[in-house]
Amino acid sequence: MDLGVVFQLDPPAGEVVRLARLAEGYGFSHVWTFDSHLLWQEPFVVYSQILANTSRVTVGPMVTNPGTRDASVTASLFATLNDMFGNRTICGIGRGDSALRTLGLPPGSLADLRKCVRVIRELANGRPVVHNGHELRFPWVRDGRLEVWVAAYGPRALALAGEVGDGYILQLADPDIAAWMIDAVRSAARRAGRDPDAVKFCVAAPAYVGDDLAHQREQTRWFGGMVGNHVADIVARYGAGGGVPAALTDYIAGRRGYDYAEHGRAGNRHTSFVPDEIVDRFCVLGPVEAHLSRLRALRDLGVDQFAIYLQHDDKEHTLAAYGEHILPALAPTVPA
Repeated sequence: MDLGVVFQLDPPAGEVVRLARLAEGYGFSHVWTFDSHLLWQEPFVVYSQILANTSRVTVGPMVTNPGTRDASVTASLFATLNDMFGNRTICGIGRGDSALRTLGLPPGSLADLRKCVRVIRELANGRPVVHNGHELRFPWVRDGRLEVWVAAYGPRALALAGEVGDGYILQLADPDIAAWMIDAVRSAARRAGRDPDAVKFCVAAPAYVGDDLAHQREQTRWFGGMVGNHVADIVARYGAGGGVPAALTDYIAGRRGYDYAEHGRAGNRHTSFVPDEIVDRFCVLGPVEAHLSRLRALRDLGVDQFAIYLQHDDKEHTLAAYGEHILPALAPTVPA
């Protein structure tokens, strides 16, 4: 199982670059960031510095969206970075939440998401694509390679991930829910005539290593609120059942709005509706042994990468604990 880390892009950007270098030194394979330009700094500018100051990690957004940039612009950004630094980027993409809602816009449609995936992947990989009625191509792309991983919760979005995604991103670490979601994506891939085993799976969630569970829960409760935004959309579209496991929808009954000024931040005042049980299920908390147990369960489901949302007050210790204890324990053994 690969390990990734997800950063917010609060200034100074140099601190994010420093932590990315630290993560690479510990053996993390991926560095991801939020992509909400009104809340944080522009990710693609920061990616150039992360890539210039590292040599191995793959870098990309978790997640971008179809609405804040034209798909051809997003493709050009990825293709340029890959040309400069050797195919070390990845595109995580979804319908859009904070990036669009802070502009007063709803998340994009699944039709727009499907088109965006196609345009970004084809152009960044040096292939022609028809976009807005015109055939487009980047003549300067040389051996470019880019994978597009789709983030999804709802039934139709899960189907889209299986039909067109190189990978699927699930933003919570509950093994029971993950098993249901992964099966839905694989089934969609199979129906579309794709090899379901070719779709990669990434679980992303806050992780905090230590013994003070009460403190860890308060530092990561924001995540249940963030997930609740997406779940609320599913309930609004499909009804209380939502076509997804009840464990994912029942807890938002007490949800009363959301302040994007505190989006993704520890101590978010609008997440009191999130119970401890959900925090424990969605996040990975506790001592090293608890993390290993959860990650092994996810790996057994077919999860290829666990990406840590590192938005709490113990970032460096968590990176160190994963690099020194968890990553080596998850590494495959090689016969002598």
